[in-house]
Amino acid sequence: MNLTPADSTVSVAQNSRATSDRSATKDTDSLSKPDPNTLGSGVASVALLASKLSEYLTPSELKKVREAYRFSDEMHLGQMRKSGEPYISHPIAVAEICADWKLDAQAIMAALLHDVMEDQDVKKEELIERFGAPVATLVDGLSKLDKIEFQSQIEIQAENFRKMLLAMARDVRVILVKLADRLHNMRTLGFMSPEKKRRIARETMEVYVPIANRLGLNNIYRELQDLAFAHLYPVRYRTLSKAVKAARGNRREVVSKILDAVTHTLAANGIPAQVYGREKTLFGIYRKMRNKHLSFSQVLDVYGFRIVVDSLSNCYVALGALHGLYKPMPGKFKDYIAIPKLNGYQSLHTTLIGPYGTPVEFQIRTQEMNHVAEAGVAAHWLYKDEDASLTDLQQRTHAWLQSLLDIQKQTGDSAEFLEHVKVDLFPDSVYVFTPKSRIIALPRGATVLDFAYTIHTDIGDQAIASKVNHEPAALRTELRNGDIVEIVTSPTSRPSPNWLTFVRTGKARSAIRHHLRTINLSESTELGKRLLVQALAALNITPPLPEPLVEKLLNESSAKSLDELYADIGVGKRMATLVARHIRKLANDELPPGTVTDIDTDIDTDEIAPVTINGNEGASVLLATCCHPIPGDRIMGQLKRDQGIAVHATDCDLARRQRSKEPDRWIDLAWGTDINRRFDCRIKVLVHNQRGTLARVTAEIGESDANIVYVGMDDDRDPVMKQLHFTVQVEDRIHLARLMRNLRRVPNVARILRERG
Repeated sequence: MNLTPADSTVSVAQNSRATSDRSATKDTDSLSKPDPNTLGSGVASVALLASKLSEYLTPSELKKVREAYRFSDEMHLGQMRKSGEPYISHPIAVAEICADWKLDAQAIMAALLHDVMEDQDVKKEELIERFGAPVATLVDGLSKLDKIEFQSQIEIQAENFRKMLLAMARDVRVILVKLADRLHNMRTLGFMSPEKKRRIARETMEVYVPIANRLGLNNIYRELQDLAFAHLYPVRYRTLSKAVKAARGNRREVVSKILDAVTHTLAANGIPAQVYGREKTLFGIYRKMRNKHLSFSQVLDVYGFRIVVDSLSNCYVALGALHGLYKPMPGKFKDYIAIPKLNGYQSLHTTLIGPYGTPVEFQIRTQEMNHVAEAGVAAHWLYKDEDASLTDLQQRTHAWLQSLLDIQKQTGDSAEFLEHVKVDLFPDSVYVFTPKSRIIALPRGATVLDFAYTIHTDIGDQAIASKVNHEPAALRTELRNGDIVEIVTSPTSRPSPNWLTFVRTGKARSAIRHHLRTINLSESTELGKRLLVQALAALNITPPLPEPLVEKLLNESSAKSLDELYADIGVGKRMATLVARHIRKLANDELPPGTVTDIDTDIDTDEIAPVTINGNEGASVLLATCCHPIPGDRIMGQLKRDQGIAVHATDCDLARRQRSKEPDRWIDLAWGTDINRRFDCRIKVLVHNQRGTLARVTAEIGESDANIVYVGMDDDRDPVMKQLHFTVQVEDRIHLARLMRNLRRVPNVARILRERG
């Protein structure tokens, strides 16, 4: 390839004449005068990149890459990194990493150009004209949204991630180039301020490390993890690094002995194999010490061994040979060949008791499995639309990327989208089966309802019951490896806001929230209107609001209409008191005096009248199950995002703790007078263990015009006394008091009380 040192020398000379007409400052880069001492490394980098690309690209493709390099070099003219190197060294390094994966010419061009839109204000149309639409689309997907105004840094970050992930869903090369970009930035993070180091390292650990793992890019996954660990906890990193170096000498004899024994055993069994000893990553050791509360000396399996054989059948033959050599530890065998991980990883894992009683982990795989284990989706990066032509790994990746698009369609904002995606990036998985023996992989901790939504959104929406291993199970049942799951549906069933308290996957959460936002829109709108009118009344503002004020309010809140604003308040996305105060501010700032009454800005929110509820508002008002409030109880409400108001009794311990943490999300409530329904209430009855007592208690509940929803009994094996637990439906506190009085007159009833918490 003709990315020769001569080319680089020209741009080096130009870089020394730093210009100021095209300049930019990035998180990891800044402008300064070039350092001539660093220019030689740039020439070497270009030559190395040219050498790598010439191994697999055609001459015509190399010509296009050379054009992209020259354009990038010209655009970044005069821009320097904080390390003092010319900025062009960064795109070259990113392209080198992509070349190691043998990505195509378009991806290499995008790697070289990935910062020109963001830093140098190059338009997408110009890139389309010069390099074609595919390259321009890749670069656009990699560019941040710096030109758009957002309300907070968190919102900026969330929207940038959403833009990148949606671009990745359409073309997986976007995230491959982005991961290469992040890897090089992390390698050179030492020149940043401590605060910026921690921010970038935390972002890497929370988003990019899980994505690399999800795509099976294990080499990058491990390196990013260790780099982020080093910058997040530098003292712990240095301490652990010294301990590992000191332990290498002590454990060298053990490792050498195991290598010799394994190599000899495999050869004796006629198994051609390559045996590698490997050291666990520092972060892997640290995580094990932290999770299991171990000291470094207690982490015995710092070293592991990888055995690469020539065929699938020899994986299992080698496993048998190893189990004959050393004794296996019970429960420490995993077959990821028969059931691959979500990211396509395949291997046999077994932990054996080696010499001197040391646990040793072995991974056994074929050459192809080893290639996929190291490079993941980059091993077969070509992204196609025809499912029939995709490998198993590509199909898994395609399904996950498609789920991102599904979540995007159902998500209200960028922060919520990122929240759902993060949930799905956890590496641990559980594998369950459909009744037709199809394997479904879910995050660990996933429930039956998550399974239903994974099969299809409609199945999740209409789920009413389930069977796990042919036995009835609740929708909130947590699944385990090997479970056989069957979902029972009903066309009349609809998602409940309570489902959000136990679902685990991003797809399930986004689908439930989408349903609650759309189906219950009228209820949420009406509740939101009541909340806002009440908050405005406390500020001496009486609707209807003047038209100019409404227009200004909608523009600043990004709501399309007042109904949409009401709905956002009704589901807890906006605070009625804050919106009311914003309206007052707009009225004082924008409108002529006298249009709206001006009042003191220091408003005592305690003076705001309680919001009245009747308990029949629908899904926008939920009665908390921790305290089961009923009419007559003093109540307060928690504004929950996308769930409306959760009603608690004021003496509820859980509510008091949560209110102390987020006081702005709580409002005072009062029961209305037009209540025509019954409410669940829990009572506990202590009785003498006599024949017929339960029958008499339940009969008295019926005679008191209360309905029994649930009955249970403590298994305390006390032969004299028993505790009975009932959930009954009553009209109000007066009805409950009458019921409890009647129960006290039942023979053998020793005590009765209302249960809370």
